[in-house]
Amino acid sequence: MNEAWMWHPLGELFEIGAGKTMSAAARKGVDKIPFLRTSNVLWDEVDLSSVDEMSISDRELPAKLLRQGDLLVCEGGEIGRAAIWSGEVETMSFQNHLHRLRPITPDVEPRFYVYFLQSAFTQLGLFEGAGNKTTIPNLSRSRLAGLDVPQPPLSEQQAISVALGRVRDAIKAQNQSVAAAQELKHAAMRTIFTLGLRDGQQKETEIGPVPESWEQTTLGDLCKGPGGAIQTGPFGSQLHKDDYQETGVPVVNPTHLGAGRINHENVPRVSDENANRLGRHRLCVGDIVLARRGQIGRMARVTETEEGWLCGTGSFLVRARQPFVDNRFLHFQLSTESVARWLTAHATGAIMPNLNNVVLRQVPVFLPSVDEQSEIVATLDAIDRKLDLHRRKRTVREELFKALLHKLMTGEISGDELDLAEITEKQPIGTGGGNGD
Repeated sequence: MNEAWMWHPLGELFEIGAGKTMSAAARKGVDKIPFLRTSNVLWDEVDLSSVDEMSISDRELPAKLLRQGDLLVCEGGEIGRAAIWSGEVETMSFQNHLHRLRPITPDVEPRFYVYFLQSAFTQLGLFEGAGNKTTIPNLSRSRLAGLDVPQPPLSEQQAISVALGRVRDAIKAQNQSVAAAQELKHAAMRTIFTLGLRDGQQKETEIGPVPESWEQTTLGDLCKGPGGAIQTGPFGSQLHKDDYQETGVPVVNPTHLGAGRINHENVPRVSDENANRLGRHRLCVGDIVLARRGQIGRMARVTETEEGWLCGTGSFLVRARQPFVDNRFLHFQLSTESVARWLTAHATGAIMPNLNNVVLRQVPVFLPSVDEQSEIVATLDAIDRKLDLHRRKRTVREELFKALLHKLMTGEISGDELDLAEITEKQPIGTGGGNGD
């Protein structure tokens, strides 16, 4: 840590208040007051998308209300997680699993301590063992008050808070851009796969309305013929957990599927010998890998990067080889909400729903002309590229935040040395698709 900083127990800098305990009487009472739970308090953010209410007596209420600028710290859950209450709602209380901290002295910037706690708990391991380890880990008031924390000069606390806050704002802006691009894609897919790109006439089918001119077939028919396949991933008797290793050929399991792509993080691998033994499960460019159980229907399209990888246990390899179908179009259609509903309705098993080969072959598919398929792919690919751009920008900003947080809290750089204009210039907060990043 920064050797120039003074250190004090947190309880010497903040008054620590206790929240209201939920009870049957509080749940059923009248004149209820909204209150925050630990689930509402994220790192440097209060999530108000779902806020509960309870009755608090007039006698108790003054001590259980939040003020703008209060520092909230989680007692349970992810202990130590902290955020500032910004006063978005005029009357707001808090539950007993949250601690409310108010500065005792004027030379304390509460937001600095949000960032310090984030670094201490998630990066530096300063407070390992701070929580009580009885049944559920929790951070009691006495343990929180006894945590040693730094107290830099107020100007440095403020400079650090402003710098990290700007990067956090940039991350939030990219989150909004990602959400907007995702909604654009959903809206485009709903329109395209119900109206098409031509005359807009519809017909009713077992998966809902589809363009009238599109011809009906099944996934099984599209995968017939030389080179086509609907292949179940290897079962446990063919691929054991003991076969996995740190190097070798990657294996794609259902947990690696999402957002139309294959997640490369924590992908298990097998030896070349085992991969050759499971050769019929090898992936080719354009293949679709689809989850057989769990979140059934979750899928991804194989790119050049994943060519030669293996389709793993719990997944299907889908390979269409008919000349009149574009695999990219097929992937988009199988990803629609209407097909997802069909798959869910036809899954078997009450406890753990799953798909089988017979059901998957019966999935209804509706095909326009090859030219219209290409136009649809071009439209949706353009949206996907925009979505990828915003995700990459978000990742860059998240990595910047982590690095800056670590450097500031360890004293590698000083808050007074920060050039805030340079940070903003290099990491623009705007949501446009420029090439600045």
